[in-house]
Amino acid sequence: MSGTGKPLRLGDLAEKLGVSTATVSLALRDSPLIAKDTKARVKAYAEEVGYIYNRSAASLRTSQSNMIGVAVHDILNPYFAEVFRGLEETLAQHNKTILICNHRDIVERQNHFTDTLLQHRVDGLILCASVGTSDKDINSIVRQGVPVTLVCRDVAGADAPCVRGDDFLGSYRITKHLIEQGHTQIAMVGGRRGSSAGRDRNQGWRSALEESGINADAQLDIPELMTQDDGRSVAQQIVEAEPRPTAVVCFNDLVALGVMSAVRRLGVEPGPDLAIVGYDDTEGTENRTPALTTVDNGAGTIGIKAAELMLSQMNGEKISNDLMLIEPKLRIRESAPPPGERLVSVGGL
Repeated sequence: MSGTGKPLRLGDLAEKLGVSTATVSLALRDSPLIAKDTKARVKAYAEEVGYIYNRSAASLRTSQSNMIGVAVHDILNPYFAEVFRGLEETLAQHNKTILICNHRDIVERQNHFTDTLLQHRVDGLILCASVGTSDKDINSIVRQGVPVTLVCRDVAGADAPCVRGDDFLGSYRITKHLIEQGHTQIAMVGGRRGSSAGRDRNQGWRSALEESGINADAQLDIPELMTQDDGRSVAQQIVEAEPRPTAVVCFNDLVALGVMSAVRRLGVEPGPDLAIVGYDDTEGTENRTPALTTVDNGAGTIGIKAAELMLSQMNGEKISNDLMLIEPKLRIRESAPPPGERLVSVGGL
């Protein structure tokens, strides 16, 4: 009992010892996953404060809950709605329910969510890892016997399979398309370069330019933007750049739609005056004016494959930690024609 008269919980012990609740639970069960000195310290403190480990309750915690945790950085992005659909439909066939967290690319928020999931005995974790996530963050979960599958972003050294689109190839192909249309001033807008998606899409853009004899370092390159508001915020910078781009490769459709709406307000017509391409082929982009040229990143397929990998791990199958890349497909529409003759000068705005 604690000094307040309330029964001590595993969480109370974990807080006092400065370790996770899962570590305390495993130590009291004499798990080989926990170092001997840590087990000794946990057991000694539990005995000191009179904590009695309830093994019948522990056995309940080790049974399946049929709940899978899913953590992404932006649940408002319609791309993830399509990933969720693939996940949910596949997992529902096996009576599994998903619990969703929006970590906003904040590692601390992500870690709090995963700790909470472990305490509530989820059967597995499907994670679009926050920028700054280390392999140690992932591997500490795996060592506790919880299956992990990474989606959309990989983490080097993580002991978990990953399924995502081939971001390098998709960005390379969409940039090559613009070059073939006759564009030579091609900006890159957006993407958190600390993530595999942001890094690979930027490298695909750079490689396509350099391969065509265009100096990537001489192009406008604006990192970190992720949302429509972000896209709107840099419209002025794009149209005032010297030399001004004739085309813009956007990290995702949200950024592209933000750029499109904002440059139009500045008197620059998306398409004829400034070619704009997105990424992800989210629902509705084909109905915009102009219809958005973009890259189908296989969101539904990623969701299905990630769910299948999770179910295989839960069934005890040995899964390799390979990276599964889904091939991207270009969706050529109206927003990225050849360089037009109606380029608007800044002085005419």
